[in-house]
Amino acid sequence: MTDNSIDDIIDLPEDEFGEEQDNQLYEHYRFVADKGQGLIRIDKYLSMHIVGVSRNRIQQAAEAGCILVNDTPVKSNYKIKPLDVVSVVMNRPPRELEIIPENIPLDVVYEDEDLMVINKPPGLVVHPGFGNYQGTMVNAIAYLLKDTPEYDAKDPRLGIVHRIDKDTSGLIVVAKNAYAKAHLSAQFFNKTTKRQYVALVWGAVEADEGRIEGNIGRDLKDRMLMTVFKDGEHGKTAVTHYKVLERLGYVSLIQCKLETGRTHQIRVHMKYIGHTLFNDARYGGDEVLRGTNFTKYKQFVQNCFNICPRQALHAQTLGFIQPRTGEELMFEAPIPGDMIQLLEKWRGYIANREV
Repeated sequence: MTDNSIDDIIDLPEDEFGEEQDNQLYEHYRFVADKGQGLIRIDKYLSMHIVGVSRNRIQQAAEAGCILVNDTPVKSNYKIKPLDVVSVVMNRPPRELEIIPENIPLDVVYEDEDLMVINKPPGLVVHPGFGNYQGTMVNAIAYLLKDTPEYDAKDPRLGIVHRIDKDTSGLIVVAKNAYAKAHLSAQFFNKTTKRQYVALVWGAVEADEGRIEGNIGRDLKDRMLMTVFKDGEHGKTAVTHYKVLERLGYVSLIQCKLETGRTHQIRVHMKYIGHTLFNDARYGGDEVLRGTNFTKYKQFVQNCFNICPRQALHAQTLGFIQPRTGEELMFEAPIPGDMIQLLEKWRGYIANREV
């Protein structure tokens, strides 16, 4: 795994694939197309093989001459052919990230010869990256699979198939071999997986259920934020379906189903319709957005923030097809303790109305 892998490559500066600073290019990724490889665009091919990198970033890399096929730069519409050798190159050498196996407890809810499904606790970083080179889920998985011959934590063809944020809890799938990784990645890319989340949001959501559609991309002024673009010229199409599960006065418990899987999709879409996730510090949910100005109420909300010191979002359900057997697998992770306590706190508030 290189220093521009997974989390890092998705957050590279805009000029990362731009004009060369020297005359030498360094290979960061290399893939050889199978003998039976069908004709597909190279940007689609790479987005299926490099987890966590958007198709848009791959297209930018191609425009900058950083995508090579058989040592020749190609554009993003190039069609992959059997046995093509595909390289992603940059103007700086890769730095190997040593993945140290660490005995970090993980809740493995399912495992077979091809994959594992893990219920990730809140606060656990998924991938190593700048500032988090140890103590991540990848380090924990490397420990669990240290005796599995096929598994190499540094091999991008293996490992975690999709991402959830550090402070989001819930289900995530891990591929133990290249065959499983390719097939599972394709399911996520083709939007055939089934994903359902629960979240506590600010405000009384007016409709009992609804559909949110709006392009999501990086905020043009603050690259740390994602935002909804109304013009349709920026960002990528994103669709979220929501349903109100419980109304708790100034907050609502909702269920969200994803048609797409954009970065921070639920967090951004819910803010877009005026219902920011409770205690979502990045998007302003760690302030009192609904309710009274009474000091006692403000203290109650602060106590709620202390109980659940993160965005109240949980990846509850995950479904996909087992790559080898074709069986449809469906998993559900119970709402974690901090969110349960948070909900009980608000239920008590609604029942008493004393604050």
